[in-house]
Amino acid sequence: MPSYKAPVDETMFLLTDVLGYERYGNLPAFAEAAPDLIEAILTEGGKLCEEVLQPLNLPGDAAGCTRHDDGRVTTPDGFRDAYEAIAEGGWIGLAADPEYGGQGLPHTLTVIMNEYMCSANLAFAMYPGLSQGAYAALLLHGSDAQKRTYLPKIVSGAWSGTMNLTEPQCGTDLGLIRTKAVPRDDGSYAITGSKIFISAGEHDLTENIVHLVLARIDGAPAGTDGLSLFVVPKFLPDDDGNAGARNGVSCGAIEEKMGIHANSTCTMNYDGATGWLVGTENKGLSAMFTMMNHARLGVGVQGLAISEAAYQNAADYARERLQGRSISGTKAPDKPADPIIVHPDIRRMLMTIRAFNEAARALVIWTSLKGDVSVLAEDEDERERAEDHLALLTPVIKGVLTDTGFANAVLAQQVFGGHGYIAESGMDQFVRDARIAMIYEGANGIQALDLVGRKLPANGGRALRAFFREIDVFLKENGDNETLSPYLSGLKAGRDDLEKATMWLMQNAMADRDNAGAAATDFMHLFGLVALGLMWAKIAKAAAAKSGSGDGRDEVYAAKLVTGRFFMERMMPETAAHLARISAGASSMMALPAEAF
Repeated sequence: MPSYKAPVDETMFLLTDVLGYERYGNLPAFAEAAPDLIEAILTEGGKLCEEVLQPLNLPGDAAGCTRHDDGRVTTPDGFRDAYEAIAEGGWIGLAADPEYGGQGLPHTLTVIMNEYMCSANLAFAMYPGLSQGAYAALLLHGSDAQKRTYLPKIVSGAWSGTMNLTEPQCGTDLGLIRTKAVPRDDGSYAITGSKIFISAGEHDLTENIVHLVLARIDGAPAGTDGLSLFVVPKFLPDDDGNAGARNGVSCGAIEEKMGIHANSTCTMNYDGATGWLVGTENKGLSAMFTMMNHARLGVGVQGLAISEAAYQNAADYARERLQGRSISGTKAPDKPADPIIVHPDIRRMLMTIRAFNEAARALVIWTSLKGDVSVLAEDEDERERAEDHLALLTPVIKGVLTDTGFANAVLAQQVFGGHGYIAESGMDQFVRDARIAMIYEGANGIQALDLVGRKLPANGGRALRAFFREIDVFLKENGDNETLSPYLSGLKAGRDDLEKATMWLMQNAMADRDNAGAAATDFMHLFGLVALGLMWAKIAKAAAAKSGSGDGRDEVYAAKLVTGRFFMERMMPETAAHLARISAGASSMMALPAEAF
């Protein structure tokens, strides 16, 4: 049976010592959220994840969700009680506006808690996670009446939220959406059509489900320019704002999936369902992108979360499993064999996962702090810089963290050997659950194209220049620090490869746009390695400074310095391979005619 321990100490080290949490104290949500309060909240939340959510993960995966003949869907045993505990504890509305019942804390705290929840039980965590996305979309784009009706219920956990985009004929290409919206005299719309792959589309955890649905109003332009966003509740709100009459929306089926079995991924049928326009006609995609961008960062966190849970279990197993003798000499003479953690290849796998996890967590928290700044800062230039960072890093976090999270789940399974292939160990579930994160909320190839085609050239490359400047300033300010030399040299090499790749794209992408498409995934991963390398340089600086401070954590800091060195020696050099593939261009990739495949 797998286990999980929330990395609260690691999180607090990143917040306070690496990323300078105290610098954000002038922002409204941070003013009352001192580090000791944050630590207390995360400790309590971590216990909830460890003691309530994690024990439901393996049995929930085995049981899955059940659709009944009347269209109802029930979740696995224990899920309703767990959801009630999450709702009653205020965990869904940690960062929500107090006007709607939230606690008004930094959104960064929600992101951190979502990591813990996803590590403990990804399928469960998706239910409140989607509600948080629906809250964000309605908060920014909903009318005052819609906010009053839906937001307090979503924040409290009484109602949950979903987003409905995909249809059988359209996934990435949302311009092919056929779901129709017909205006009614009372200002509402009749929504008709079918949506597929709708996470948490129907379940028994809440008394109502608020669907945000992309549809096309009769007579609207073709393509994405004609899409509008509608709020379509399962039960229509009555005069008192409570769940009233049943709406014309139902679950037609639960998808049979590779993983996340305990999340009800549904085919949703809209049969003249009553919906209300959110925002402006034909501007639905921009409104939905609020939820999609929220979800993309959340999915990136899922990649990290699965990687962390898989690592913890693999490390425990490697310390306990006796098999063979160390090639450098027996390490456990009192036992029939040495624990497999003595073998270099086992350590290679564990160190690879660990080096990713620690830097990826730093990157997520750093970017989350920028997200808070983009909303809360009074200075317009400061908000703009934070928005640039968020836009640039969102596809990187979604794409790189989920690609690598899946690869790390496979590595952790490999540590278990044959036992990792047996369901009892739980390692196969990590692999199966991690796989979807590379696909939904925009497949990772789309994330790479978004990075190369939209985010890099936006505003004349302003965000990318700021990212390079961040690295260059750090390198210059710490150039004389001999302790940091191994980290700075690795970061500088990766940074230079990223610059060369950027220049190659500038010189070759316009001449043949296939060059950009062929380079996109390698560029995204090159960028991700450099971003993780910057995080490791910052972590190493903080760890070196804290060593010998008398706080009793010198072994922790020493381990960080070693792990960071492993990243720079063993993982950062991959930037050169990515650069070589980028520079090869698209010619061999695009040469074969379609019929040759």
